[in-house]
Amino acid sequence: MMKRVVVVVCDGLRADMVRPDWTPNLCKLAEGSRTFTNHRSVFPSTTRTTVASIATGCHPARHGLEGNCVALDEGQGLVAVSVGPTGFRERLKNATGQTLRVPTLSQRLVGHGGAVVFSNVSPGAAYFHDPDGYGFVYHRSGSFGPGLTKICNDQHLDISHDAAGDAEMTERFCSEILRRRKPAYALLWQCEPDHTQHAKPLGSPEHLQVIRSADANVARVVENVERLTDAGEDILLIVASDHGHETVDRTLPLMDLLIDAGLKDGSASVDVVVASNGLSAHIYVADEARKRIPNIVSFLKTIDGIARVFSGDDLEKLGHRTDTPLAISVVTERVDTKNDFGIPGKSIAIDDPLHSDTRLGCGQHGGLGPYEQHPFLIIRGADFAPGSKNTEESSAVDLAPTILRHLAVAGDGMDGRVLSGI
Repeated sequence: MMKRVVVVVCDGLRADMVRPDWTPNLCKLAEGSRTFTNHRSVFPSTTRTTVASIATGCHPARHGLEGNCVALDEGQGLVAVSVGPTGFRERLKNATGQTLRVPTLSQRLVGHGGAVVFSNVSPGAAYFHDPDGYGFVYHRSGSFGPGLTKICNDQHLDISHDAAGDAEMTERFCSEILRRRKPAYALLWQCEPDHTQHAKPLGSPEHLQVIRSADANVARVVENVERLTDAGEDILLIVASDHGHETVDRTLPLMDLLIDAGLKDGSASVDVVVASNGLSAHIYVADEARKRIPNIVSFLKTIDGIARVFSGDDLEKLGHRTDTPLAISVVTERVDTKNDFGIPGKSIAIDDPLHSDTRLGCGQHGGLGPYEQHPFLIIRGADFAPGSKNTEESSAVDLAPTILRHLAVAGDGMDGRVLSGI
């Protein structure tokens, strides 16, 4: 019988929120699985970048999707562009000649049982599991099969972008994908609790409600996987999050500060472009302005609210290339202070004209804070010892090689490593 892998992601659920009173089903699953207690996201800790890293087993330097927001030159100079909208993959391909620079799991699994993705996050995040159409991607903004053939009518994933939509998606995933179609690789990516965390305070009643809803959806998938396993199927089950959240304490007008300092020509100029990723930002510099980089770096280090500045080798160590217009990254200052609901971790967000998900007192991510950089990871099946804990550092880039190892498919050319089951 063919081996299979099932992955469930609870978007934005940080590891310390996996606790018996909030997520009883995840805790029960962990008791009979291997838990990775030192699991990490990538940088920036954003869904769209992490999706590409999970899909490819590579850091942004290799796969090319640098953040939730990036700068593209579409013929008139560098412009900040959100990765989230439906049409971003076409814009990226038109500007650069390609989407992701390395193969995805969907591409590697052509001829090996195939891949099906159900996702309820932003279109950009959903589509970068398989941007070139090697398998199936189902999303409320448009569903596609091999060759990017549009899936229409009742086969399309017509759901709401909230906990109710996640629950409806989960039911269809279990009945249609797990029990009937049975691809080698099946992924379910919930929008909650991330969607609500951006709009409500961490630890608030509304937040806890969607955590419990996401936890209940995990239980439905686990129940179906257990039935299939009891029937003799060899299924590796991976349940994880992509990043965590911290509370937004204030915002920083980074672009305006660069303009006031004479280091960027104007709000619409293409010389120096700020791409906010929430609690961090990328700064892209055009060729004709690269002589400004040392002065920009020096200035950034003087700004109240900027914790660290990365360029050159330091940027490369974060998993990014240094031979592109992306020249500098910054992360903001943070503290362990608790919010009104007792949740620790407060950070400063970078002003972002392209997104509306930064709200004072609510959750955000994208930087290197300990809570946003500590998602959870639970693996059951194969040689993963039940009830065991792995304390070695693991990363989002390790999932793809681990998945391919179980499916006996080559996983060459990846940054990640196969995770240990014992």
